[in-house]
Amino acid sequence: MRYSVLGGGKRVRPLLVYAAGQALGADEAALDAAACAVECVHAYSLIHDDLPAMDDDALRRGKPTCHKAFGEAAAILAGDALQTLAFQILAHAAMGELSAERRVQMIELLARAAGSRGMAGGQALDLAAIGSDLDIAQLEDMHIHKTGALIRASVLLGALCARDLPEAAYGALDHYGKYIGLAFQVQDDILDVTGSTEELGKRAGADRALNKPTYPALLGLNGARQRAGELHQAALDSIAGLDQHAEPLRWLSEYIVARGA
Repeated sequence: MRYSVLGGGKRVRPLLVYAAGQALGADEAALDAAACAVECVHAYSLIHDDLPAMDDDALRRGKPTCHKAFGEAAAILAGDALQTLAFQILAHAAMGELSAERRVQMIELLARAAGSRGMAGGQALDLAAIGSDLDIAQLEDMHIHKTGALIRASVLLGALCARDLPEAAYGALDHYGKYIGLAFQVQDDILDVTGSTEELGKRAGADRALNKPTYPALLGLNGARQRAGELHQAALDSIAGLDQHAEPLRWLSEYIVARGA
């Protein structure tokens, strides 16, 4: 568990928790717990994605994947334990003056994002799509669930840490999370084509090798870059009504579409 959750990574999802919460003046203790919970779910998903039955990868964050380091059985159990630890954190960690009702909202939000209506369901769609020809609407529907749901939830978990949560601000952040979740996947698909294994810390060209539908395959590299730019702009437009405290969110959107460029 420690090998996978503490062993490097960009920590984009926890950063989104902090950025969204700070935009609304959330309690730091609450943000710490939410950020840890979402990173535990993310690390679990990477362990399971790398397994032979899924994407069968041997390298993650520049190191052997969990199942290569410890064996498949231990890796499956580590992933399972990290997933459940996330909900234990949200249920029991110190979160300042956050109400029990708000904790329940956060637990429900993360469970939905990780389950059949989110990440796990999206992964099932991804596995079923190998070797298939999807149109752009089908591709985006898959990635809204597989990648986008947890990123969107990260933003909203940060928002839910704020004691004062205007409905308009929550809606704006929800739209922001949806757009950057898709933008993150578009850029991942681009980097799978343009990046090296050394730069990515994982096997380059893996999607192409598995014959997965991707944005560059459907739109071409230039078209994929244009789509990432459109999603970035839509994310910025969504939070145009938030003040200077939302600047980290604007920076993170830029980072997501520029990384590896």
